[in-house]
Amino acid sequence: MVPAIDYRTENLCDTVIRVTHGMLLLAYDRFQSGEATMSDTYRRYRAIKQSLLQALPTHTSGHREKYLNTLAALICGIVGAQHTQLPKIASKAPGLAAKPASRIKRFTRWVENERITYDTYFLPFAQAVLANLAQQPLVLIMDGSVVGRGCVTLMLSVVYGRRALPLAWLVVKGAKGHFPQTAHCALVAQIQPLIPSSTTVIFLGDGEFDGTDLQKRLHGYGWQYVCRTASNIVITSGTAQIPFRALAVQPDQIVLVADAQVTQARYGPVLALAVWEAAYQTPLYLISNLADAERAVQWYRKRATIETFFSDQKSRGFRLDRSHLGQPARLARLLLAACLAYLWMIYLGAVARRDGWDAIIHRTDRCDWSLFQLGLQLLDHWLNESLPITVAFCLPPPLSAVT
Repeated sequence: MVPAIDYRTENLCDTVIRVTHGMLLLAYDRFQSGEATMSDTYRRYRAIKQSLLQALPTHTSGHREKYLNTLAALICGIVGAQHTQLPKIASKAPGLAAKPASRIKRFTRWVENERITYDTYFLPFAQAVLANLAQQPLVLIMDGSVVGRGCVTLMLSVVYGRRALPLAWLVVKGAKGHFPQTAHCALVAQIQPLIPSSTTVIFLGDGEFDGTDLQKRLHGYGWQYVCRTASNIVITSGTAQIPFRALAVQPDQIVLVADAQVTQARYGPVLALAVWEAAYQTPLYLISNLADAERAVQWYRKRATIETFFSDQKSRGFRLDRSHLGQPARLARLLLAACLAYLWMIYLGAVARRDGWDAIIHRTDRCDWSLFQLGLQLLDHWLNESLPITVAFCLPPPLSAVT
């Protein structure tokens, strides 16, 4: 049987021409917006990978290149999703022809891989951050927080404006609570070799970080420190022994004991301070190796103005507390990507302030956004306007007003 043949070629061609014309118009519009050349996800990924390759050169083939590609995809997905759950990261990471489930498996294998280490994938960036900021006094703070499912993280950070940039961390199983002094000492020992010997370093610690072993280590490094302590800690001066709360400080007063020894171990000499500022209902008790009480108080006041890494990473950031990972080693590796993503956003925020982008993407009279939020908004602006994307993990010298 001879098949029927439709000879309406003129109408058929007319239809084909009209559809093709519409597709060309759509393609042109996408070209104008930048969509035709690369999606926002791939633009982020490509810029991140290029920056990582400059800092972490690798061979053109092999496992390390594969690991670095996955790291770039993780950073890309964390920033895009503003979350650290692996499925949400995968939804904003480049597909590379893989289904979302395959991307999740890829990320899971990465955080489980013992070859993914801090020394290889974060240490070079921590060293670069410290070297770039070492032209002025480095202020270090230690902080702990719940992350993932049933884990806690202890982190050492360097202050940049009013943000805390992550340098090193430990993750262990447990509810929120104090880490042992051995963990505190291990973190500062990890970072101390990275700091130029001529740099002035000031360590600011909350009540958990007043142990005498830590104080001894900080003093041995030649670092200055001001740490908050408890009211029942014993001060020894001469033959007298009293707890801090017995210093009887009054509102708007500072009471000090110079050349004191503290705790039953009688560590010293240190400066013991009771400080009651008028704006507060209770006094602060401080221990320092500084000789000047006013200077010690001024440094500790800075601690109250600093938003820690964890403050930026919960409801306002990448939600590390909701990553759903429950193994410390996996969380520690996920932090490699999350911390690099955070450094990138702080860098973009600093660039926005320095180069005047804040007036374009926010308002001209003032800026209410933190550096972290400003960085996120600047990246969105660059993507929306098809502008070049800059990726860096080393911060410029801070402006006086950075937050």
